[in-house]
Amino acid sequence: MTATEPRGDLRPPSLNADEKTTLLAFLDYLRGAVAAKLAGLTDAQARTPGVPSGTSLLGLVTHLTAVEFDWFVWAYAGADVPLADHQLPPAAGETAGGLLAAYRDTIARTNAIIAGCTDLDRPGARSLREGAPPSMRWILVHMIEETARHAGHADILREGIDGAVGR
Repeated sequence: MTATEPRGDLRPPSLNADEKTTLLAFLDYLRGAVAAKLAGLTDAQARTPGVPSGTSLLGLVTHLTAVEFDWFVWAYAGADVPLADHQLPPAAGETAGGLLAAYRDTIARTNAIIAGCTDLDRPGARSLREGAPPSMRWILVHMIEETARHAGHADILREGIDGAVGR
């Protein structure tokens, strides 16, 4: 199988939007950039580690799926579900298509939680860290930072696979 996901609209968000819209637009932009790095690769290419630590493109997608789930669904919304499995590398038999679908499902679920938040200062139900639960604003900024860092990793890994660069 080849991960032939369309690149979509990867332009940065508008310059003049309210805070919540801006934060979510940047997060969506970065999510799309990560997913686009799998376009045109075989499952084997996407799962192949590109650095000695074992990090692969599919590993990054698996990690980002778990982190989003844990912060928005478990911590902020307080859903009575187990924390996500942060297994890296992906399990044998997991495909790029399946892992991207899981990422997109998690994104849809977290975007619904974000949409339902009317006050970015309101703390969530619990925290993944010691201390008080963080606000939705903190979680959004944290996920932008987390996704941006891993989008950069994905850029480097993809260039190492086939020389493809850019968003």
